[in-house]
Amino acid sequence: MEQNTFLRDPKIYVALLITLAITVVFFPEEGKFKYNYQVGRPWVYETLLSPIDFPILKTDQELLAEKEEKASEVIPYFEYDNAVANVQIQRLSTLLGGDSVNSHIVSSIIESLYKMYSIGILPVMEEAPAGGTIVIQKDKRAQEVPVAEVYTAKKAEGYLKYDLSVSFPKYDADSIFSAYRLSEYIVPNLIYDQGLTDLFHKEAVDYISPTKGMVYAGQLIVSEGEIITTEVGQLLDSFKREYEIAYGYTESNIGIGLGHFVLCIVIVASLFGVVYFTNKDIIRRRKSFYFVLTLYSLLFVLTVLIHNFNVDYLYLIPYAVFSIYLTIFFKRRYVFPIYTVMLLPLLFQPGTGVQLYMMNLTGGIIAIVTFKYFNNGWVQFLNSLFVFIGMSLVYLGFLLSGDGTLSLFNMREVLRIAVNSLLVVAAYPIAFLFERIFSLVSHFRLMDLSDTNNRLLRELAQKAPGTFQHSLQVSNLASEAAREIGADMILTRVGALYHDIGKMNNPQCFVENTPVGFDYHKGLSPIESAQQIIRHVDDGVEIARKHKLPEVVIDFIRTHHAKTVTFYFYAQYCNAGGDPENREPFMYHGELPKTKEQVIVLMADAVEAASRSLKDYTPESISNLVDSIISKRLSDSQLVEADISIKEIEVVKRMFKERLEQVYHERIAYPTLKKS
Repeated sequence: MEQNTFLRDPKIYVALLITLAITVVFFPEEGKFKYNYQVGRPWVYETLLSPIDFPILKTDQELLAEKEEKASEVIPYFEYDNAVANVQIQRLSTLLGGDSVNSHIVSSIIESLYKMYSIGILPVMEEAPAGGTIVIQKDKRAQEVPVAEVYTAKKAEGYLKYDLSVSFPKYDADSIFSAYRLSEYIVPNLIYDQGLTDLFHKEAVDYISPTKGMVYAGQLIVSEGEIITTEVGQLLDSFKREYEIAYGYTESNIGIGLGHFVLCIVIVASLFGVVYFTNKDIIRRRKSFYFVLTLYSLLFVLTVLIHNFNVDYLYLIPYAVFSIYLTIFFKRRYVFPIYTVMLLPLLFQPGTGVQLYMMNLTGGIIAIVTFKYFNNGWVQFLNSLFVFIGMSLVYLGFLLSGDGTLSLFNMREVLRIAVNSLLVVAAYPIAFLFERIFSLVSHFRLMDLSDTNNRLLRELAQKAPGTFQHSLQVSNLASEAAREIGADMILTRVGALYHDIGKMNNPQCFVENTPVGFDYHKGLSPIESAQQIIRHVDDGVEIARKHKLPEVVIDFIRTHHAKTVTFYFYAQYCNAGGDPENREPFMYHGELPKTKEQVIVLMADAVEAASRSLKDYTPESISNLVDSIISKRLSDSQLVEADISIKEIEVVKRMFKERLEQVYHERIAYPTLKKS
């Protein structure tokens, strides 16, 4: 019965090639590090000698401590003012120029002032640098100078008095100093710049060398069986970083790229395979398949972008919401294998890949199960709670499997998991955008459509009450049969409810809506009557589109008569001498059913309608009716494109017989009350 003609559709393979191209383009370029290791556990590989020179990276704690130390050190920034020295010495020379007796003293004083000014005199400051260094900008060059080497005003006075006492021991230095009022000529020529001080301080804090030494080629990194200490782990982290930047130390970049390409093909092929072997209808309904490929591409690109930005932020991505997106539109038994394959890119994350995969696989499985029960209002946050608990347990399990302790427990990672769980609820509404873009139908939409109080079904009940009752009976038969063979029960019920809505346009044309004694077809030829009957399929499609019913529901309208003929009027035509080969005027303009759900509705519609014509409702007559109608559909090749097996058809037949026997069981005759 099953046909895979949909596999000949080139659009499917174009979509797969586009998905493969996205995967290849965004696949991380760096070579994958060959070793897995963890602090506190032994090195399980052979002794590792460094094949290259590489710098040793500082730990986050070391960088933080160094940054705090730099933040506490403020180096003042001064600009050297050339004009100050010239002005003050010129003043002194003018004042003392006429003192020829002591010209040698004046010359010595001027020489000392020149010396002090050339080094620099600091201004009086509220917080003068007590030690360390300062930066002096002189002649467009900045130079770091020890504070002890420059002068303050007080220090300059002391130096000048000392120089006078040494050069002129016969004179009193204090008297000379007072007589010439030399303190007036000691003026600061280093101008403090607050803006540049702040700027240099910020740059010093921001730029801290991330390395602390080197490991050279041939140097031992770790020995076989050695317990990996924090120091050894730091060496391995540094080596791993250098390896990933350089694509590996001896490997070919072309080889790595080829390896990535092969992996991408395997992942995309695995995704196609798991969809094909779990539910071919997803591929047959191309938009559903496009939706799956889009989800995978989105997950892959998001993972790579976050990985390139900061690997730690991968803990924030709510991967579990992807399983919810799938659950909304597909059955849960199909979702798990698809979601499992979609998460495969996480395994390529260095170091934490397996942990991330297991955490999000667990979170997704929990979301698949709990979403059925908690999908409205505030109770959705219970999904987040369960996802958080599951992912946290996996996280703790990986920690304990390392060294048997929780010494590496990181509260920040737990907080990231908590944010991840909350984002599962926050990202859920995007599902409605997917529903609109890919013309999908969620279970929530189907539940709304199955409500017989909605506007379209109430209109059907008012205009064509007999058809409405017929549709209810068909939906009961069909949904029970769908349950028995594992088809989509709610979709089958909705398809059955709407399959005959086209009869609203001309309800009295159909016998179930005709009042007693009224014959709509009186005076019409068999061909004219057939045309009136046939058009309810086209009318139904038109009405469905007008009311914006989903395409998957409209498919039931197209397929519920497939390409059969209106047998009643065809038989009239033939019995009246018409050409039996002229079947076209009596043939429905429908399509052959392709899914299990469409086949069930087609058979339930025919069986329910025919059952009303039985003269007696014995189990034998009901069984013969069901067998004959379904055999007729099989012999007319109406099910050649359907994805349903002979075994499943037999199960449907049995269910129809049991249900009809219950509906038309024999009633007891009530006795007549005798008059006294």
